[in-house]
Amino acid sequence: MRLFIVLVLAVSLSSCAVIRPGEVGVKQKMGKLSDQSKASGSIWYNPLSSRVIKVSTQTENLELTISLPSKEGLSITSQISILYQVNAEKVTQVVEDLGLNFEPIIANIFRSASADVCSKYSAKDMHSGMRANIEGAIATRMSEILNDKGILIEEVLLKSIQLPAALANSIEQKLQAEQDALRMKFILDREKLEAERKLIAAKGTRDAQKILAEGLTKQILEFKSIEAFIELAKSQNSKVIITDGKTPYLIQNDK
Repeated sequence: MRLFIVLVLAVSLSSCAVIRPGEVGVKQKMGKLSDQSKASGSIWYNPLSSRVIKVSTQTENLELTISLPSKEGLSITSQISILYQVNAEKVTQVVEDLGLNFEPIIANIFRSASADVCSKYSAKDMHSGMRANIEGAIATRMSEILNDKGILIEEVLLKSIQLPAALANSIEQKLQAEQDALRMKFILDREKLEAERKLIAAKGTRDAQKILAEGLTKQILEFKSIEAFIELAKSQNSKVIITDGKTPYLIQNDK
């Protein structure tokens, strides 16, 4: 009796497939795939005539190293990351049309799409702010082919782009020249501001002297002369002064 129970349990367990989160299961009976798929949970099947095919629907990363053609005819070596996932609603179609090893197909479609897109851009565009446009154009071209087949392209990322040595040196020299030009502009702007500051200061000094000169009237000068005589009178030293009675001139100081 116990042996019978053990056999029943063994057959039951071998007839059940567990579909985990991030997977979709499709039952295949006598070589024919079921039209219905199971996203998560368990699927019962007859192990003698059927099996359950599990396909991941999580985001996958396909990495490639490839030479991309540029508008000038140069070959740009780059590492590529293709982020994709299987459309859960089209798992049966994916298995029927592409099989379970479909990454080589995605890679070949990428090579074709990248050749069409990159040939419209110059090599320096792949190393500048145009990279995002190139990535988006390649992803769009791939999606036009693969979406109907049940493969969703999320992103195409161009990484570690290696330009030809001569072109890389040329770009580096150009960037250095641009930095030198910006630095020179900064110096010129600073000198210009300093010259304007000095001009404003000189104008201020001139205006102050002009105002002072305009304020020195005849009466003020006479008053200042009187003050000078008073200060001389307070001094205990003997002095020789030549004056016209208005302005004192000290010509000798006896110590």
